[in-house]
Amino acid sequence: MQNTTIAPRDASWREELRKAMTAKERTQIPRVKMTELDPAYRITCNEEVNQGITAEQAVLEATRCLDCPQPTCMEGCPVAINIPGFVKNIQRGDFMMAAAVLKETSALPAVCGRVCPQEKQCESKCIYHKMKKEPVAIGYLERFAADYDRMSEKKSAPAMPERNGIKVAVVGSGPAGLSFAGDMIKKGFDVTVFEALHQIGGVLKYGIPEFRLPNSIVDAEIDTLRQLGVKFINDVVIGKTLTYDQLVEQGFKGVFVGSGAGLPRFMGILGENLIGVMSSNEYLTRVNLMGAGRPGYATPVKKGHSVAVIGGGNTAMDSVRTALRMGAEHAYIIYRRSEAEMPARIEEVHHAKQEGVEFLTLCNPVEYRGDEKGNVKVAVLEKMVLGEPDASGRRSPVPTGEFLELPVDEVIVSVGVSPNPLIPRSLEGEGLKVSRKGTIEVNDDMESSIPMLFAGGDIVRGGATVILAMGDGRNAAQHMAAQLIEQPVEA
Repeated sequence: MQNTTIAPRDASWREELRKAMTAKERTQIPRVKMTELDPAYRITCNEEVNQGITAEQAVLEATRCLDCPQPTCMEGCPVAINIPGFVKNIQRGDFMMAAAVLKETSALPAVCGRVCPQEKQCESKCIYHKMKKEPVAIGYLERFAADYDRMSEKKSAPAMPERNGIKVAVVGSGPAGLSFAGDMIKKGFDVTVFEALHQIGGVLKYGIPEFRLPNSIVDAEIDTLRQLGVKFINDVVIGKTLTYDQLVEQGFKGVFVGSGAGLPRFMGILGENLIGVMSSNEYLTRVNLMGAGRPGYATPVKKGHSVAVIGGGNTAMDSVRTALRMGAEHAYIIYRRSEAEMPARIEEVHHAKQEGVEFLTLCNPVEYRGDEKGNVKVAVLEKMVLGEPDASGRRSPVPTGEFLELPVDEVIVSVGVSPNPLIPRSLEGEGLKVSRKGTIEVNDDMESSIPMLFAGGDIVRGGATVILAMGDGRNAAQHMAAQLIEQPVEA
């Protein structure tokens, strides 16, 4: 990571910069470019690709902000971050105050600054779009402020109220659960997070590779919550080792379920049971969480030479880029639509291409063929064309009847996930309403059909971004807190 401290010289340049620039001149400043590791080097390691921006770059980028009377950027933020507030503090050079503003609403600012799809959220609402110019790099600035705070000797901390003695439980330590826990601890509640795995962090640990989100960053965010008073207990499977009724017996007055979507989907085609075909969920968990391929770890994982990843989302990009780092000589993305329809972040697609990933778009696997020992050897792909848009607004792929055979020795299926079924099944007898897709049904307040049992994130949405899960956690915290202390919901 680059040094984010202010250069050791007269800092009056910041004040001069503010005074010298008119609004029109600000619009002429080019958007900051973040330094990246060289592709040839980064595929040999798990070092973070994006290297951050310097203090001077951050101040200059923040200066681009035009002080909109009605900041539309905030309309695109699911966790309602005071974007102008933290950006203007960066412009003034008060980086610690910028971090403090972020922490008022976000439990994971350093995480969001790295993995949140700002181009589809806050930055998509930036007024610069009306000028046909690139938006303010809100995500880069968020990362900068959070990293500056993390590396400073004295971290910023929110004002904490007196404890009210009311216990609440959180099921799952992913982004929804951590966001909920952060808000509830700041409201004075006694918060305990239960995690089924041996490490805290949920999908932030097992699903996102370190070259995109280092574990040290996740651990630092969790440590901040721990310092605020949140308690974490791992290796506890709610619904098995500890039941909902037992939580109630232990005095928990409210429960938030953020258990995620850990059940992988497959396509149901011939050959999916061959050796070397696995889900992206299993593949990334083995590598990211269980150390497969690293010295000192015994976790097995196949290291294919020719690897096909099926899908076009961020998880598919994470998987194919991980395969390269595991030694793949040829790595392919197989996607049934065109690149324009890919749900993955543009940045992730760009990085994958830089690293040598080959994109076979408008192709759909219809069969995998193996050798006499049951190892996958060929992916049979059918070429597609785009038809009319479907319910998602994307044009539907239409089979052409034309096929091609791709030699592969590993296939990673990344076509979506389903909600973790454990908790919904364990609460069926309690009257929990579950959708036909296995998601927990909630009202606008994120409360389920069981009073004081709230839920959010993938267990409700079936698969979403980190920032949307965090927004669910905040929404649930606001309404659960209001019920528990019998106060009106804050506007």
